[in-house]
Amino acid sequence: MRLLKFLFLGIFFGIVLSKAEVISWFRIQEMFRFQSFHMYGVIGSAVILGALFLWVAKKMEWKDIHGKLISLAPKEPGIRYILGGTLFGMGWALTGACPGPVYILIGHGFLSFVIVFLAALFGVFVYGLLRDRLPH
Repeated sequence: MRLLKFLFLGIFFGIVLSKAEVISWFRIQEMFRFQSFHMYGVIGSAVILGALFLWVAKKMEWKDIHGKLISLAPKEPGIRYILGGTLFGMGWALTGACPGPVYILIGHGFLSFVIVFLAALFGVFVYGLLRDRLPH
């Protein structure tokens, strides 16, 4: 019962993404072709709101569900972020969806995204097999 609120939050988030047209293949292609500001506006707004939320969480000393203070761990700059971001962006551009909205697209009846979903699961599986050999 406790996790039910997350199901409803996910459904609400899916509706918001649908209504904002950020799951639209055409909107995503417009973004990658620099033909529209729509997606950049949505992503930029999310980054700004996320930064604002994190700042407030630190100032108010909010805690996560495990009782730890909300904070970001420092990260060392490296080529892995450039390579990972490039790979993620290429997959996003080729499939027309990032991993989160794939569920929404399948729910909308675009069954070709089942292939994308299965490929994402396969990628997670391969990462799990190779994780110990990868630079972290």
